[in-house]
Amino acid sequence: MSNTTGKIGWIGIGRMGYAMAYRLAKAGADLTVWNRTRAKAEPLVAAGAKIAHQLSDLAACDTVFVMVSTYDDVHQVIAGAQGLLSGPQAPKLLVECSSISLEGSAALRALLAARGVQMLAAPVSGNAKVIKAGKLSFVCSGPQSAFDAALPALKLIAPAASYVGQGELARIVKICHNVFLGVVIQSLAEITVLANKAGVPRKAFLDFINQSVMARPSRATRVRRWSTSISR
Repeated sequence: MSNTTGKIGWIGIGRMGYAMAYRLAKAGADLTVWNRTRAKAEPLVAAGAKIAHQLSDLAACDTVFVMVSTYDDVHQVIAGAQGLLSGPQAPKLLVECSSISLEGSAALRALLAARGVQMLAAPVSGNAKVIKAGKLSFVCSGPQSAFDAALPALKLIAPAASYVGQGELARIVKICHNVFLGVVIQSLAEITVLANKAGVPRKAFLDFINQSVMARPSRATRVRRWSTSISR
């Protein structure tokens, strides 16, 4: 597996990061992980991962993934005094999956470029359960060569990885995705209330929706999850 993905570093073993890194480890990737709370990363050893003692240990990797909370966290783990770039080495590629702003993403890209590191912005659609089910999706932007280099590793984590162009365009797509998600959820709630006020039991209405063309495979999982919540 290392012949196709090289040495991979992973920063951030929260709910999302753990599930994503676990899929890499189980697939046989040469994976080394770091987390602020080491105990959260230790279960990954049984799946085949190694644990880094410090962030700069990951600088020798070909590709480093980052999945943490905020831009401040991203900046600290990469450019902080004890961060990824605190030593003389630097990885070839950094795949940044956290939910950060366009401005933060652009600043990070410039910071990495100064050290000769390519960056792929790669936010995701899904949660930990979606990852475990093998249905996560990436949207990616940055140099085409960065996407091509990262794709074998991305495919070990998720079946879908869409390349949308240069710079921070993936962040724009993620924002559009979240807006669309909110609109669909609001619409489902409102039409369910409308049907319910007319006398249709919520469960009956949502059972119909889940068996209609509205719940075709591309939407079914989300519709069922929302409808289960609404029918309670």
